[in-house]
Amino acid sequence: MRIRPAAAPDADFLGRVLLEAYNWDGTPRFTLEGLLADPASAHYVAGWPRSGDFGVVAEDASGTPVGAAWARIFPEGDQGYGFVAADVPELTLGVLPEHRGRGVGRALMAELVAAAAAREGVDRISLSVEDGNRAVRLYESCGFRTVGRNGGSDTMVLSVG
Repeated sequence: MRIRPAAAPDADFLGRVLLEAYNWDGTPRFTLEGLLADPASAHYVAGWPRSGDFGVVAEDASGTPVGAAWARIFPEGDQGYGFVAADVPELTLGVLPEHRGRGVGRALMAELVAAAAAREGVDRISLSVEDGNRAVRLYESCGFRTVGRNGGSDTMVLSVG
Protein backbone atom coordinates (compact mmCIF):
# COMPACT_ATOMS: atom_id res chain seq x y z
CA MET A 1 0.00 0.00 0.00
CA ARG A 2 1.13 3.52 -0.79
CA ILE A 3 -0.32 6.75 0.58
CA ARG A 4 -0.05 9.95 -1.41
CA PRO A 5 -1.51 13.45 -1.21
CA ALA A 6 -5.03 13.86 -2.62
CA ALA A 7 -5.22 16.07 -5.71
CA ALA A 8 -7.87 17.50 -8.05
CA PRO A 9 -8.08 14.31 -10.19
CA ASP A 10 -9.16 12.42 -7.04
CA ALA A 11 -12.47 14.30 -6.75
CA ASP A 12 -14.58 11.44 -8.17
CA PHE A 13 -12.87 8.90 -5.92
CA LEU A 14 -13.49 11.12 -2.88
CA GLY A 15 -17.18 11.04 -3.81
CA ARG A 16 -17.06 7.25 -3.87
CA VAL A 17 -15.34 7.20 -0.49
CA LEU A 18 -17.91 9.66 0.88
CA LEU A 19 -20.61 7.18 -0.13
CA GLU A 20 -18.75 4.39 1.69
CA ALA A 21 -18.44 6.60 4.78
CA TYR A 22 -22.18 7.31 4.75
CA ASN A 23 -23.00 3.62 4.17
CA TRP A 24 -20.49 2.48 6.80
CA ASP A 25 -22.64 -0.41 8.03
CA GLY A 26 -22.90 -2.05 4.60
CA THR A 27 -26.55 -1.08 4.23
CA PRO A 28 -27.13 0.96 1.07
CA ARG A 29 -28.95 3.77 2.89
CA PHE A 30 -27.61 6.42 0.51
CA THR A 31 -26.75 6.72 -3.17
CA LEU A 32 -23.97 8.84 -4.57
CA GLU A 33 -26.49 10.80 -6.62
CA GLY A 34 -28.51 11.50 -3.49
CA LEU A 35 -25.47 12.61 -1.50
CA LEU A 36 -24.29 14.93 -4.26
CA ALA A 37 -27.78 16.42 -4.62
CA ASP A 38 -27.96 17.23 -0.88
CA PRO A 39 -25.94 20.34 0.07
CA ALA A 40 -25.39 18.96 3.60
CA SER A 41 -23.38 16.04 2.22
CA ALA A 42 -22.21 17.38 -1.16
CA HIS A 43 -20.14 20.11 0.51
CA TYR A 44 -17.69 17.44 1.69
CA VAL A 45 -16.51 16.94 -1.90
CA ALA A 46 -17.92 19.77 -4.06
CA GLY A 47 -15.21 21.77 -5.77
CA TRP A 48 -12.37 19.58 -4.48
CA PRO A 49 -9.84 20.91 -3.78
CA ARG A 50 -10.67 24.34 -2.39
CA SER A 51 -8.13 26.59 -0.76
CA GLY A 52 -7.29 25.09 2.65
CA ASP A 53 -8.35 21.53 1.74
CA PHE A 54 -5.89 18.72 2.35
CA GLY A 55 -6.10 14.97 2.13
CA VAL A 56 -4.46 11.65 1.37
CA VAL A 57 -5.32 8.64 -0.80
CA ALA A 58 -4.28 5.03 -0.18
CA GLU A 59 -3.46 2.93 -3.23
CA ASP A 60 -2.93 -0.80 -3.54
CA ALA A 61 0.17 -2.30 -5.17
CA SER A 62 -1.30 -1.74 -8.64
CA GLY A 63 -1.92 1.97 -7.97
CA THR A 64 -5.69 1.62 -7.59
CA PRO A 65 -7.17 3.89 -4.90
CA VAL A 66 -8.65 1.92 -1.99
CA GLY A 67 -9.34 4.61 0.60
CA ALA A 68 -8.99 8.29 1.37
CA ALA A 69 -9.04 10.79 4.20
CA TRP A 70 -9.42 14.52 3.73
CA ALA A 71 -10.27 17.65 5.67
CA ARG A 72 -12.12 20.85 4.85
CA ILE A 73 -12.92 24.05 6.67
CA PHE A 74 -16.63 24.89 6.79
CA PRO A 75 -17.95 28.37 7.55
CA GLU A 76 -20.58 29.05 10.22
CA GLY A 77 -23.45 29.05 7.70
CA ASP A 78 -22.41 25.80 5.98
CA GLN A 79 -21.36 23.54 8.84
CA GLY A 80 -20.50 19.91 8.46
CA TYR A 81 -21.90 17.27 10.82
CA GLY A 82 -18.70 17.35 12.88
CA PHE A 83 -18.47 21.15 12.98
CA VAL A 84 -16.64 22.54 16.00
CA ALA A 85 -15.47 25.98 14.86
CA ALA A 86 -14.84 27.83 11.62
CA ASP A 87 -11.07 27.33 11.98
CA VAL A 88 -11.20 23.57 12.66
CA PRO A 89 -11.01 21.36 9.55
CA GLU A 90 -13.49 18.50 9.49
CA LEU A 91 -12.19 15.07 8.54
CA THR A 92 -13.84 12.53 6.24
CA LEU A 93 -12.34 9.04 6.06
CA GLY A 94 -13.40 5.96 4.19
CA VAL A 95 -11.98 2.69 2.92
CA LEU A 96 -13.54 0.51 0.23
CA PRO A 97 -15.23 -2.49 1.88
CA GLU A 98 -12.92 -5.14 0.43
CA HIS A 99 -9.89 -3.34 1.95
CA ARG A 100 -11.22 -2.77 5.48
CA GLY A 101 -9.60 -4.45 8.46
CA ARG A 102 -6.11 -4.29 6.93
CA GLY A 103 -4.80 -1.11 8.57
CA VAL A 104 -5.67 1.18 5.65
CA GLY A 105 -7.87 3.47 7.76
CA ARG A 106 -5.23 3.76 10.49
CA ALA A 107 -2.50 4.55 7.94
CA LEU A 108 -4.71 7.17 6.28
CA MET A 109 -5.51 8.71 9.67
CA ALA A 110 -1.82 8.89 10.63
CA GLU A 111 -0.93 10.63 7.37
CA LEU A 112 -3.83 13.06 7.58
CA VAL A 113 -3.03 13.96 11.19
CA ALA A 114 0.60 14.56 10.20
CA ALA A 115 -0.56 16.78 7.32
CA ALA A 116 -2.85 18.70 9.68
CA ALA A 117 -0.05 19.20 12.22
CA ALA A 118 2.21 20.56 9.46
CA ARG A 119 -0.34 23.19 8.40
CA GLU A 120 0.00 26.63 9.86
CA GLY A 121 -3.00 27.63 11.92
CA VAL A 122 -4.42 24.11 12.30
CA ASP A 123 -4.44 23.09 15.96
CA ARG A 124 -7.36 20.64 15.89
CA ILE A 125 -9.34 18.49 13.49
CA SER A 126 -12.87 17.21 14.01
CA LEU A 127 -15.14 14.50 12.72
CA SER A 128 -18.61 13.06 13.15
CA VAL A 129 -19.27 9.38 13.80
CA GLU A 130 -22.69 7.75 13.91
CA ASP A 131 -23.77 5.61 16.84
CA GLY A 132 -22.80 1.99 16.19
CA ASN A 133 -19.98 2.77 13.74
CA ARG A 134 -16.98 0.61 14.70
CA ALA A 135 -14.63 3.30 13.35
CA VAL A 136 -15.08 5.08 16.69
CA ARG A 137 -12.48 2.66 18.11
CA LEU A 138 -9.95 3.84 15.53
CA TYR A 139 -10.73 7.47 16.27
CA GLU A 140 -10.43 6.99 20.02
CA SER A 141 -7.16 5.07 19.65
CA CYS A 142 -5.78 7.97 17.61
CA GLY A 143 -6.64 10.38 20.42
CA PHE A 144 -9.97 11.83 19.28
CA ARG A 145 -12.28 12.78 22.14
CA THR A 146 -16.04 13.29 22.07
CA VAL A 147 -16.98 16.96 22.51
CA GLY A 148 -20.65 16.94 21.53
CA ARG A 149 -23.61 15.32 19.81
CA ASN A 150 -25.42 16.04 16.57
CA GLY A 151 -28.51 13.86 16.22
CA GLY A 152 -27.40 10.23 16.45
CA SER A 153 -23.72 11.03 16.05
CA ASP A 154 -20.84 12.08 18.24
CA THR A 155 -18.66 15.03 17.31
CA MET A 156 -15.01 14.23 18.07
CA VAL A 157 -11.90 16.39 18.13
CA LEU A 158 -8.16 15.72 18.05
CA SER A 159 -5.54 18.29 19.02
CA VAL A 160 -2.73 18.22 16.46
CA GLY A 161 -0.75 21.31 17.47
